[in-house]
Amino acid sequence: MEKNNRKAWLYLLPAILFLAAFMVYPLIDVFIYSVEEGYNFASQTYFDVGLYNFSYVLHDPYFLQALKNTLLMVIITVPISTGLALLISVGLSSITALRKLYQTIYFLPYVTNTLAVGLVFMVLFQKTAYTDGLVNLLINWFGGESVDFIDGPYWAKMLVLCIYIIWVVLPFKILLLTSALSSVDESYYNAARVDGTSSFRTFYKITLPMISPTIFYLIITGFIGAFKEYSDAVALFGTDLNAAEMNTIVGYVYDMLYGDSGGYPSYASAAAVILFAVVLTITCINLLISRKHTYY
Repeated sequence: MEKNNRKAWLYLLPAILFLAAFMVYPLIDVFIYSVEEGYNFASQTYFDVGLYNFSYVLHDPYFLQALKNTLLMVIITVPISTGLALLISVGLSSITALRKLYQTIYFLPYVTNTLAVGLVFMVLFQKTAYTDGLVNLLINWFGGESVDFIDGPYWAKMLVLCIYIIWVVLPFKILLLTSALSSVDESYYNAARVDGTSSFRTFYKITLPMISPTIFYLIITGFIGAFKEYSDAVALFGTDLNAAEMNTIVGYVYDMLYGDSGGYPSYASAAAVILFAVVLTITCINLLISRKHTYY
């Protein structure tokens, strides 16, 4: 038994070293940077240890704007994308002819380059000197006024960003939910038909409980992914997200490290620790809820 244990640890050693070097050590380093006040990157010195960096970040209007944007994206995109993916997956599962073709079509956005999708969305929504964009043409056709979704009001920019994020994450969720639906034992549905159970009650009492582990997995990973959003905002609004009022927490961390206001690793680390605490809290809450409502 001891020999087998030594072999097991030996096999795990490369992965453990990799995790320690690229995950554990950087995480510890970030926590250290976050409490070092007045840290100078060039001289590797600081003048005190405390919580000033957290106070500065929490009072920085750019961080508060980034926090607001991130929370809005999380609240809007995660439930809508998961619900849409579930509806589409149920529809795909009921189709027999050309099902694989439809699944491939729905999965295409997931393998498409983020910036390429951003350019397509700009063509659809951005107003230019030559055109108001396809979406505005449709709005005008119904009698509405054109809206600048890229450089216009805040609500319009947030709407486009949320639609963009939902479009990007939807294929992966559809793929997993379709697989989960196909793994449900057909005998449950046969029993429901014999009892004369309605389609809605069958879905609510059989399908949802059986695929609940996948749903909660997508919700948890969806929250984590939405809190880490940055590249999607850059694809739509460019690199100066503070000017566009569309920055995210990850974007704020990047700006503090490398942007125009860069060179402040302590502030960036404090913002990263705050993000870590928020994501950890929400993940723990989701896990506690999933224990009561997940069927295994």
